[in-house]
Amino acid sequence: MKIAIIGTGYVGLVSGTCFAAWGHEVACVDKNDQKIDGLERGIVPIYEPGLDGLVERNSAAGRLSFTCNLAEAVKGASVVFIAVGTPPRAGHGDADLSFVYMAARELAPLIDDGAVVVVKSTVPVGTGDVVQKIIGSVRTAGTFSVASNPEFLREGVAIRDFLEPDRVVIGVEDERARNVLMELYGAPLEAQKTPIVVTQRRTSELIKYAANAFLATKITFINELADLCEQVGSNVGELALGMGLDKRIGTSFLNAGPGYGGSCFPKDTMALLRTAQDYGVAVRIVEETVTANEARKRRMALKVMDALGGDVEGRTIAVLGLTFKPDTDDMRDAPSVPLIETLQRFGAKIRAHDPVGMENAGHLLSEVEFFDDPYACACNAEAVVVITEWDSIRKLDLVRLKKIMRQAVLIDLRNAFEPGVAEKIGFRVSAIGRSATTQHDNTPAALPHATGHAHRGQTAGAAHLEMAGGSGGTF
Repeated sequence: MKIAIIGTGYVGLVSGTCFAAWGHEVACVDKNDQKIDGLERGIVPIYEPGLDGLVERNSAAGRLSFTCNLAEAVKGASVVFIAVGTPPRAGHGDADLSFVYMAARELAPLIDDGAVVVVKSTVPVGTGDVVQKIIGSVRTAGTFSVASNPEFLREGVAIRDFLEPDRVVIGVEDERARNVLMELYGAPLEAQKTPIVVTQRRTSELIKYAANAFLATKITFINELADLCEQVGSNVGELALGMGLDKRIGTSFLNAGPGYGGSCFPKDTMALLRTAQDYGVAVRIVEETVTANEARKRRMALKVMDALGGDVEGRTIAVLGLTFKPDTDDMRDAPSVPLIETLQRFGAKIRAHDPVGMENAGHLLSEVEFFDDPYACACNAEAVVVITEWDSIRKLDLVRLKKIMRQAVLIDLRNAFEPGVAEKIGFRVSAIGRSATTQHDNTPAALPHATGHAHRGQTAGAAHLEMAGGSGGTF
């Protein structure tokens, strides 16, 4: 099947490359000629583990091509995906759909009869109806279809999420679109027994927003419980373990931290709020989630200040990890930005390190000294703040780290290290969801990390479980 992908951003490039890996002929089109020129030379403009190799292999096999020529890309295509950006409109919060509608207007006179136009961008309810009208203004009704197929890709594991998804959601209004999309997804996912949810187009559009809002709420819930744990002398890791083993709740997205960020959760929760307001519906839980998350990001700076006695004027603080989560260079709505800006307003001198995100961070932050090496970053610092739990940061030699710091203060906003181990080395530790009376516990719960979109490995350490029948186990 020939497929055209409009937009070579994160969603478009990953989707197009993975469709090609399934054996389809894919043409990715973008107006940015520099980006297309780079992709033709094998230069991938985003950081996503494994993507560069997949692009190279499928390009070499002739299944994946890149062009600025829209007519060339959509000619003969059975399916045309719109995968352009839908950023929040400044001062409004709702999604800016101008790129979606522009793509629809430009492709309308170019597609073949019988083509299925699929909106893969994250869009509010009713966007597909507008796209249908735009294309229908220049084409005869019944000669094309418009469908919805939201993406559920987590940065850092996007290729696996596409090729081995939890589910595929398609929203259609006619049998032709249903048959084409079932053919596209059905065969490669049949062996995996992946559920394919076929629904109305408007329901499909709403599913993406609802899913992200629920996950954002789950993160915010455990973050607020972490604050309570700190006050009552409890351990949020063990609390999350006790909750998460309930299959109705689940373990993912129950790791407390500095707040969610990234390209989806902040944007999608705000867009859902705006949609609800447009229809006169109150979604109070989502409203409170958005408010609580924004407040938490800045409150983390106060946690750093408390660890340093309340005053950071003229003090050097090393921030390790800048991106909103590991395994991405994405700085959109990263908790590190408001934390650093708040500390700077109180007079702190900021040093920072991130394995891949420093270039993007440099566009957002000023008067920050960046270091390629985490130890050089921490040298002579009066505190180290861990805000993104990259594996390379979690594996730091704490003994070496302590020796080079001016003061051994560790503010661990991801619970990446066992407080008891760090304190035995000589660190004064401030962690998330553990009061001073529980900092010495050596049994933090091991739950998948939730840092905006993805859950990862296990935390430092593991809670011991007594299994029925007398045998013990580690979770």
